[in-house]
Amino acid sequence: MKTTRHTTPNGVSEQANAAKPRYAETKKPPLTHWLLYCRPGFEQDCAQEALRQARQQRPVIAEQPAIIAYSGHVVVALNEQQLNYRELIFARQLIRLHHTIAALPERDRLTPILSAIAALPGSFGALWLEVPDTNDGKTLSAFTRRFQPLLENALREQERLLDDPRATRLHIFFPDKSSALIGSSEPNNSAPWLMGILRQSMPAEAPSRSTLKLSEAIEVFMEGGEQTRLLRQGMTAVDLGAAPGGWTWQLVKRGLRVTAVDNGPMKGVLANHPLVQHLKQDGFKYTPRKAVDWLVCDMVEKPSKVATLIGAWFAAGLVRHTIFNLKLPMKQRLTAVDEALGSIRARLDEEGMNYKMLAKQLYHDREEVTVFLVRTKN
Repeated sequence: MKTTRHTTPNGVSEQANAAKPRYAETKKPPLTHWLLYCRPGFEQDCAQEALRQARQQRPVIAEQPAIIAYSGHVVVALNEQQLNYRELIFARQLIRLHHTIAALPERDRLTPILSAIAALPGSFGALWLEVPDTNDGKTLSAFTRRFQPLLENALREQERLLDDPRATRLHIFFPDKSSALIGSSEPNNSAPWLMGILRQSMPAEAPSRSTLKLSEAIEVFMEGGEQTRLLRQGMTAVDLGAAPGGWTWQLVKRGLRVTAVDNGPMKGVLANHPLVQHLKQDGFKYTPRKAVDWLVCDMVEKPSKVATLIGAWFAAGLVRHTIFNLKLPMKQRLTAVDEALGSIRARLDEEGMNYKMLAKQLYHDREEVTVFLVRTKN
């Protein structure tokens, strides 16, 4: 009688396998899905940075993120890693994703969403209905405004919604009208603004819209008390690449004396402002006669060149606080940021300085990121 031997895909016979002791199958831990908002066009950079942060904690068990170009969001699946919003440069918002509804019925979107929320524990301090920061997303904003009170009232009746800014937030993200991503965020590990966007209006007296970048940076990087302490009337500042004066205007309105360095003209109220000294010079060649409190810089130049300049100012003891922009290349943007920030860290570490450095792609940034660097006492 002929005996038939079956082999497994690796070529080992089932008979051989049967002779080996059998162990309980090890199950992979359930993956945690994270929803991150970002500037449209930067989805790859956002996902890449999140995965890298996770890998720095421990080996990653993750699904390859499915990236939709110019969608303004990414979903990253990890096993046990926690993401730190404040250390993510390209993420506008960080949300733990709990449930995805792929097909919402057109006539009753409320019921399936409430059913998904019912499976979540606890109550929530706020309800945020959000859409992508895209042209298609803008068309959804009218829908979310109408839908918000319906969902909010239902959750209040169930006592699932509280008015507590310290409590976990509930996010309903609509990539389109027929689907919804349901998640939550912690106030101490997320942006405090709807869609992760700090909305600002253009000041009438400001000479350019670039003023909104510095205004946003001050709000994002510094708490209220820190703003008061670090931006006081009578302080001195240098604005490199100042013209036409958008960043200078933000400093002047806070009472700082500003040396505006640019070959171009200052416009509007800054052309003859008593707190502004305009020097028609190359920002990369200018050096102040004595140290100043602040350096701000929004020059269009390679990030490595700007980083070298900032490092030199700090190493020479010319400044204690700075906010500056790094203009990014079309490709390898995360690498460019890493190299620029790394060169600054290397220079300051070489000088034995203590410092705090934070970087973020702000809402009013385009192909750039903004950096806040301050020298600390310890």
